Amino acid sequence: MFKKILIANRGEIACRVAATAKRLGIKTVAVYSDADANAKHVSVCDEAVHIGGSAPAESYLRWERIIEAAQATGAQAIHPGYGFLSENEAFAQACAAAGLVFIGPPASAILAMGLKAESKRLMEKASVPLVPGYHGADQDAKLLQHEADRIGYPVLIKASAGGGGKGMRVVEKSEDFAASLASCQREAINSFGDAAVLIEKYVLRPRHIEIQVFGDTHGNYVYLFERDCSVQRRHQKVLEEAPAPGMSEAMRQQMGLAAVAAARAVNYVGAGTVEFIVEQRDTAMNFFFMEMNTRLQVEHPVTEAITGLDLVEWQLRVASGEPLPLQQDQLRIHGHAIEARICAENPDNHFLPATGTLQVYGLPACSTFERSDVRVDSGVREGDTISPFYDSMVAKLIVHGETREQALARLDAALAATRIVGLSTNVQFLRHVAQSRSFAEADLDTALIVRESDVLFEQERVGLPLAAASVVAHTLLQEQAEAVAAGNGWVDPWAQRDGWRSHGLTQRYFDFQFHGEPQTAVLTYLHDGALQLQAGEVSGLLQMTAHADGIDLQFAGQRQRVQVLRSGEVAHVFLPQGATQITVIDALAHAGETQTEGGRLTAPMPGKVVSFAVQAGDKVTKGQVLAVMEAMKMEHTIAAPVDGVVAELLYAPGDQVAEGAELLKLSAA
Repeated sequence: MFKKILIANRGEIACRVAATAKRLGIKTVAVYSDADANAKHVSVCDEAVHIGGSAPAESYLRWERIIEAAQATGAQAIHPGYGFLSENEAFAQACAAAGLVFIGPPASAILAMGLKAESKRLMEKASVPLVPGYHGADQDAKLLQHEADRIGYPVLIKASAGGGGKGMRVVEKSEDFAASLASCQREAINSFGDAAVLIEKYVLRPRHIEIQVFGDTHGNYVYLFERDCSVQRRHQKVLEEAPAPGMSEAMRQQMGLAAVAAARAVNYVGAGTVEFIVEQRDTAMNFFFMEMNTRLQVEHPVTEAITGLDLVEWQLRVASGEPLPLQQDQLRIHGHAIEARICAENPDNHFLPATGTLQVYGLPACSTFERSDVRVDSGVREGDTISPFYDSMVAKLIVHGETREQALARLDAALAATRIVGLSTNVQFLRHVAQSRSFAEADLDTALIVRESDVLFEQERVGLPLAAASVVAHTLLQEQAEAVAAGNGWVDPWAQRDGWRSHGLTQRYFDFQFHGEPQTAVLTYLHDGALQLQAGEVSGLLQMTAHADGIDLQFAGQRQRVQVLRSGEVAHVFLPQGATQITVIDALAHAGETQTEGGRLTAPMPGKVVSFAVQAGDKVTKGQVLAVMEAMKMEHTIAAPVDGVVAELLYAPGDQVAEGAELLKLSAA
């Protein structure tokens, strides 16, 4: 076994690998960029080496610097994690040339499976089922159009060197193919440096089911069962679970053996994932090879949960020359596991990635890196910043239960206990997905989010009355605590703000903004000491008691355990049924402010201008695409908010822009 390894990655996967290495007594070396100088993965490793600037191309993709760091620190092997260099055959070869063990498959296997078209040809020879499509080397645009027309629409364009949902477009009709191809190729070049694509029939009602495989240097292969990754947005996974619901033992074995055949075809070593697209027809399911990811997957924890195994430990043992710890007949499935990817993004705004500081980062009680009811894999801590340089994932929440129903209940409870303040996240959206009919009943396919959109987006589970009551209660309790603290335990009755008067009733007004609308809650102090609150159309008695984990709130006949976290004027309200935000208006703080002029179009986050679709002087209509930006590994379109005329373009394609930067000016039509 190795004595020291270098982890050529960042974030939660670097922390994940370091945890297993520490348990096995292996020393670890972290690498970090300028942006990650104080990152969690740096602190959990035994040593750390700075390798460059904040952008991945200046640091985590500079494999020569990483190899130098490994040699300088005496590391014997490099674990690439996932993403970055994990599927780069040149990096694997460079490691071997430098006398370092690459903790992954041989470079030949990465190369064979890294190009989707080549891997399809190999799978065809290995008798692995394939989706009808074109995987040829001729990339002439007219030929690709012809092949798409021959296959029949809808078709899927995929970057041949792609992964992670990047460089993919679904085309519904022939006349849309050329524009989609150009967009796909542009994203493929930006992400992978290779514009080659393949064309496949887009399978209707598809499920995305993948098989975890392992091989060793002694010729042994196993499959560690399957994961269902059908719940996706923008071709990127949102929720994953194992085992796949509705999977028969016969089909599990067929898919497992096909996955092993795929691994054998390229002499695979280490952890890999063979991804299949599964077509659902009535009661039957047919599966087709999609691609092989020659690395550990983001969703590997659900496999660990149902098998009780540590897949990183298996990677380390195999890479050090040991045989697989178990054979196929020794592997068993125990219970059900679900993983939710908690991301910094705004689902209600087309999943726009978010940046910011984790002012509050509260996670449910859990055990880490071992089989447990609730587990969180995270590479950040409270106070850390989510920057625009890397992926938007904040953490992975994994739950395990004896049944799928039990796992679902634990998932919802764990998400309800998650507290993140400082930036937008998808936590409430994940709860909506888990509670949706389709997911609850395991009616799964890759269009689930689109199909259930009415109950997933723009869903406010906490209305104005409860939100306002929570903030009023929090304010009153805070004032009481401050008064007691100021008096060293003695409370001056004349300094109280409880509204007591010798005659008449006293009212106190609280001004809020809720979903962009001004609101006022009226608190009335009654003669008997009771409090009456009018919030929206609801009126009732208000009672509250402070607890260490929040407020025991009683209002209008309901009793709730509430937590209120303030970030400036914004109050984040957490209740069992959901969470919301409400802005507390201080009229004096806003005195003298004026409205900004119209006609401004600004960058929603830091990033790079990819292209403009208009020129100065062009007339545009509301909703028309004006520009394309790239940020956090994704392309984002900027559309016209109103009809108008483009007055001026303020940047050029390729320019880096800050969040809020004005990209172009519109004038009235």
